[in-house]
Amino acid sequence: MRKILVIGIGAGNPDYLTVQAIEALNRADVFFIPDKGTEKAALRLFREEVCARFIREPRFREVVVPIPRRAETPDYRANVDEWHAAIEASYERLFAEALGPDETGAFLVWGDPAVYDSTLRLLDRLLAKGVAFEHEVIPGIGAIQALAAQHKIPLNRIAEPVLITTGRRLGEDFPRHPGSVVVMLDGTVSFTRVPEPETVEIYWGAYLGTKDEILVAGRLSEVCGEIERLRAEAREKHGWIMDTYLMRRVGGASEQAE
Repeated sequence: MRKILVIGIGAGNPDYLTVQAIEALNRADVFFIPDKGTEKAALRLFREEVCARFIREPRFREVVVPIPRRAETPDYRANVDEWHAAIEASYERLFAEALGPDETGAFLVWGDPAVYDSTLRLLDRLLAKGVAFEHEVIPGIGAIQALAAQHKIPLNRIAEPVLITTGRRLGEDFPRHPGSVVVMLDGTVSFTRVPEPETVEIYWGAYLGTKDEILVAGRLSEVCGEIERLRAEAREKHGWIMDTYLMRRVGGASEQAE
């Protein structure tokens, strides 16, 4: 039976690959490489560099998977479902055409496959349709771990929870959350609209783990403008941006803990 490996390759630094991930790379016959256009060509090149660096006997094949753009309408969930349906159809066709009955295919997933990536959801859709394959998931070091490591901070404070959310939900989630809030995929700089920014600390990072990495930390009221400027300049330079940040109120309960 065909087998699919979903391999987490880290947040942009090849050194983030685990031994398990490297061994999985060397088991694959076919790599399905997403192509999101010229804007995100760097992401495709990184996957190719990973293969060149870690695969001991390069006998694999690469199959490019064109990824359509997601529609931008007010009905976000409907947009995502339609987008996933198109990608799912592409995967089903490529599994049949490019992967032999006893071969192993692989997806190289940026960061960790279980955190803000839809590859596993798409494979579940195919399995539900009766497409026959086995699959295995290899975890990776994601942007959240890289963000905390680069800023030299723990994600949580003592006895406080951590919430992972998106920019579109930040206005609802952050004011009522008692601990740290990690924001992924913020396309609208939602941190600029947080009330009482002088009471909030932010740890922000873009292109984490790469040579283009940018880090800023401090009181939101003091660094908000700098982050907004750096973010705009980086997006203009590279054509895309991938950033993550953590926010929490200054003076949490753990700061009084002995």
